[in-house]
Amino acid sequence: MSYRAEKFLSYRESDNIAKLNYLENLAAEDIRNLFLEILYNGVHGFCFSLYEEGQKPGDLISEPQIRKRMQILQRYTGWVRSFSCIEGNELIPKIAKEMGLKTLVGAWLGKDAEKNRQEIESLITLVKEGFVDIAAVGNEVLYRKDLTEQELLHFIEQVKKEIPEVPVGYVDAYYEFVQRPQIADMCDLILCNCYPYWEGTNFIDSLPHMQKMYQQAVNAGNGKRVIITETGWPSKGESLGNATPSVINAMKYFINTQLWANDKNIEVFYFSSFDEAWKVSTEGEVGAYWGIWDSFGKLKY
Repeated sequence: MSYRAEKFLSYRESDNIAKLNYLENLAAEDIRNLFLEILYNGVHGFCFSLYEEGQKPGDLISEPQIRKRMQILQRYTGWVRSFSCIEGNELIPKIAKEMGLKTLVGAWLGKDAEKNRQEIESLITLVKEGFVDIAAVGNEVLYRKDLTEQELLHFIEQVKKEIPEVPVGYVDAYYEFVQRPQIADMCDLILCNCYPYWEGTNFIDSLPHMQKMYQQAVNAGNGKRVIITETGWPSKGESLGNATPSVINAMKYFINTQLWANDKNIEVFYFSSFDEAWKVSTEGEVGAYWGIWDSFGKLKY
């Protein structure tokens, strides 16, 4: 049985609970069918998961590995987002462009000054070679406290001067742009991560909560373009507060997010494309289960 998106979009925006209750009453197989229909119709963007089993950041990744995963994503999306510009990551936007996809390309910044220099230089080069549609200078640097706000502002300003031809932003949790107006002002656009799960939100409240996160970023942007650069729900792992990972919740969150985003013309990069086991070391078991596909490239649902 197939459920068309219009069945949900006929509700008023204020009727989110009705949408959620409707999903609650569907059998698991019907939820799966709706998930697949939305996926096959295509979504705005995916965060590109680079690492296979046994790999981790710092490993040099080959072009064939990236190409294999990009070929899986190509039919389902128009955009991909990458997180780094070195150690093989610089191949992601090149291959994406070859396959007709648009790119949000990030330079990974941290405490290593030399790597920061390499990342920034590589990002600028990729832009000048025509492989970047949106440039992101850093990802959750302020959240991790790897750089000060002034250090980050310097990097953003440097990149903006070098590549005025593309919009430049910074990726972090939605509230960072509220708390740090200088960052919001410096960016050409707001690139915000919105995770109800990581704030311990019960699934039934997850869509309204995520919408409130997005609205805070919109308010902080003062009219600037706002993109949700990460949102998702894990299919397995530890609960956090009232947030419970499960296959059903992961499918429902994907459905709710995509229908809302399509209805309101909101750009969303879903997190994530593939499961990545290396994240267990920093996030616990749940870190390995955010993908729409598993770590071997098989569709999980």
